[in-house]
Amino acid sequence: ISLTKPRIPALLKISSEKNTVNRLKKDIKQLNLKLSELQALLEEKEAQLYQLRSNVSPFSDANTEKAKSSSNCVHEENLLMSKETLETYFPATPQIGEAELDQELVVAAPVGNQQEVSTSKSGYNLSSSSNLYVRDGGIGDSSQLLDGSHVEKGRESHVEELPEVKVDFQETFLGHTSPISRCRFSASGNNIASASVDGTVRIWTYDSATPASRNATIYCGAEIMSLDWECKSDRLLLIGTADGGIKAWNVDAKRVVCDLKTTEAFPSVLDIKCSPVEPIFVSAAASRGYGSSYNNLGFASLTVWNMKTWKAMTVLPLGKEPPAITSLSFNHNGKILAASATDGMIHMFDMSAGLQITGWPAHDSAISSIIFGPDETSIFSLGSEGKILEWSLHNQGQVLWSKDCSRFCDLEGSKHCRHEMALDANGRRLLATSGLVRAPIYQVRGHSNGLRTLAHTAAISTVDWHPTLPIFLTGSADNSVRVTSIL
Repeated sequence: ISLTKPRIPALLKISSEKNTVNRLKKDIKQLNLKLSELQALLEEKEAQLYQLRSNVSPFSDANTEKAKSSSNCVHEENLLMSKETLETYFPATPQIGEAELDQELVVAAPVGNQQEVSTSKSGYNLSSSSNLYVRDGGIGDSSQLLDGSHVEKGRESHVEELPEVKVDFQETFLGHTSPISRCRFSASGNNIASASVDGTVRIWTYDSATPASRNATIYCGAEIMSLDWECKSDRLLLIGTADGGIKAWNVDAKRVVCDLKTTEAFPSVLDIKCSPVEPIFVSAAASRGYGSSYNNLGFASLTVWNMKTWKAMTVLPLGKEPPAITSLSFNHNGKILAASATDGMIHMFDMSAGLQITGWPAHDSAISSIIFGPDETSIFSLGSEGKILEWSLHNQGQVLWSKDCSRFCDLEGSKHCRHEMALDANGRRLLATSGLVRAPIYQVRGHSNGLRTLAHTAAISTVDWHPTLPIFLTGSADNSVRVTSIL
């Protein structure tokens, strides 16, 4: 008697596998339908929650007036500059006229009717690990959108529903296995660095025309809290960690060329910024570990480092026991450094003198992100309470434009989200992170019509714009990074 197992004929085996594939396809289709239903339900609940919050705590200009009043006190403490000094650092340029009705670009989760494509309309070949989705439907789509508003001469104006963005291409990078904490375009825009909370940094490219020779995986052994590319050579990537580490990675040599440590008193490197001109960078370190609350960050230390000797040059003065610095931004020539703090203050430093030249209270809560406007006449701040303010650098304390994005700043519900924002190359669109599955892109001072785009399936924890092109990055708690080019 033969004990060998009967052999299945090849044709029968192929037929069986085909049936299995078909069954799996049906299951996937059903799951997609279920996902669409759940996403629609989630959007409905989010809209209801936002409406309830709006009724309880409507957006007003009270904090702006308070900031203006408080700035007079700061002036008495000699932190504010005179008008002549302001004009020295920020020469006057023609001002933009009265703010027009701004509109809002909203990243909306993909709901059904998706087409998976293998190449983009622009001709880029996407890698095998990338998924490209372009939604059917057009401007007439009546999907529910986020209700945005802005204050114009004390009057709150509501925007209408916005058309869907025309996507040139979109690529999803799936090289991480934990939530994304930071993602940044290189200075040329050719390479992307993305970091996840498990301490992994990936360097990659979205364009097949760009050589993959710089692609790399860097294991840092601690949560990544900050990333920045060296501006001039485009070869060095700086990485700040939660254990006080600052690594400099050479993308051509594919190795760490310097491994620095902050002092034991300030172990959390919350932000790093390279000068656009000089071979220096500044690190903002905090005395306590990063948590979901900005109150846990302790005190601040701002250190200027030399990128040739890899030595600390100086520590910028902040006074006794200063609140933690959360975000840094250089102006175009690297002469001025802006720093935002957990007490709602904005500090400005003259880098050649190494001294603070001005400062003012911008928010009642911690400031999570700060960035200079492209024309150098204003600076944007994002408070943890959800208000975005554009401040004049010619008339200190004057708010040029404001936006309430508190709906997206649910810090309690977003474990890995330290909110930030990014401006496009022209300063016309401002993209902010979100504790929800969708993130907003606001039209600054009504430069152009608003649009809406696709989104992630979890909170959007980090964003960035390409330095020259209409392409943006979104990193998410769903472990993915998306590159989206809009027409």
